[in-house]
Amino acid sequence: MYNFTINKSKKTLVVLALFSLTASLQAQDNFGGLALYTVRDNMGKDAKGTLEKVEEAGYAYVEAAGYNDGKFYGMTPEDFKSYMESLGLKPVSTHQGTVTLENADEQIAAVKAAGFEYFTIPVPPMGMFTFDPEARTMGMKGTVEDLAEVLTELGKKCEAAGLKLLYHNHDFEFKQNEEGVVTIDYLLENTDPKYVNFQMDLYWVTKAGADPVAYFKKYPGRFKSWHVKDMDDEGKFAPVGEGHIDFGRILEEKETSGMKKYFVEQDMTWDKEPLEVIKISHKGIKEIGFD
Repeated sequence: MYNFTINKSKKTLVVLALFSLTASLQAQDNFGGLALYTVRDNMGKDAKGTLEKVEEAGYAYVEAAGYNDGKFYGMTPEDFKSYMESLGLKPVSTHQGTVTLENADEQIAAVKAAGFEYFTIPVPPMGMFTFDPEARTMGMKGTVEDLAEVLTELGKKCEAAGLKLLYHNHDFEFKQNEEGVVTIDYLLENTDPKYVNFQMDLYWVTKAGADPVAYFKKYPGRFKSWHVKDMDDEGKFAPVGEGHIDFGRILEEKETSGMKKYFVEQDMTWDKEPLEVIKISHKGIKEIGFD
């Protein structure tokens, strides 16, 4: 009985080691990132199961968009980090849309504990963001000076904690406001890259009629991450490779932009299931030449 227990235990350890090795080898073949906002409904129903499918779809790292009450998708920062490690996925960036100057220290600590590198602001924070549901248009209230000051203060807090702050754009930042100021230009010219840099959403830049490459060349090194999502002929979100955005031309300027990480994203998947879309887009980024 004693020997059987030992042998059974050894067999279990061998099986676990082989499973871990297989998972590790699979993870080595994975590449690219996924913005989990794409699969937000799936994450809300079964976060752990969805993350498994994200890894199986070929992604190597993720950007979260599910922080609430001190937890990421219902998991403590430490549990989230541990589970990600078990899958071979890396938590790289997180959208912290509820951050304020008052709760920033708490959120920064949670982001740090979960293993993220980038603390990303998805829209103007602290009530500055506006959205008209009927016209489906976005904007902001307050001044660009106020926004730059808030981002700088948050960026200093992040830098002190060993994190990097990024600001994520939509289309309105690339258009002139009522004062004739282009918000993104003001932010780029009036923030210190030591504290504030940017996540360029390639779809929204294109939607605004601006040229990503022109911005890379005018403000080199400031766009540390990208959201890679395509646009169909109707101007709607599309799986990567099924729209008309020239990602090859944009990718050629990767070094100029300063891009370190990129995340596939599709805000709405229309008649396709999100978990199917992320597979299509992963195939698309591979064919385009992302690695």
